[in-house]
Amino acid sequence: MASEVSELNPRYNIVPTQDAPVVLEEDGRVLKMFRARAETVALKPSFRTPFRKRRCLVVADGFYEWKRLAGGGKEPRRAVLPSREPFAMAGLWDDWKSPEGKDVRTFTIIATGANDVMKPIHDRMPVIFAREDEATWLDPAAKPDVLASLLKPWSGNLETYAVSPIVNSPRNDNPTCVEETTA
Repeated sequence: MASEVSELNPRYNIVPTQDAPVVLEEDGRVLKMFRARAETVALKPSFRTPFRKRRCLVVADGFYEWKRLAGGGKEPRRAVLPSREPFAMAGLWDDWKSPEGKDVRTFTIIATGANDVMKPIHDRMPVIFAREDEATWLDPAAKPDVLASLLKPWSGNLETYAVSPIVNSPRNDNPTCVEETTA
């Protein structure tokens, strides 16, 4: 199931159940899944073993959250670093067998409470690592209390902007997804 990633095509709208590249300590893999809560990731049966043994970095240059509007409805927003550089989010990966007997490799992004930038938009956000914390997260010998201390809201700068509702459909995976809109 290992796969080397020599060249990645840009992705603009990755959603649960789609393949995406992640970084593991042992090698690069293509995996998939959804979010785990930072507060319960070490306790829930589905995440307990991956938290101890199968941590990964999910690399992106932005993420989407939907802001509830006062008059009803939601507005999709994209969060990015001011530099627009890629960043690593906390992830877990696992192997399991599908009901059809196929080997499946999955991943999940760990979410934590929102920081001050994200609070007006959503109450949760992905755990984003400072570069110096990435190696600790991937370290197989890292202690659970050290790992848990990394699962906090991003303290660096973030910017958000409105994007088109086309991000609501996984069929839309093109540069228009990340373009700022004025509503």
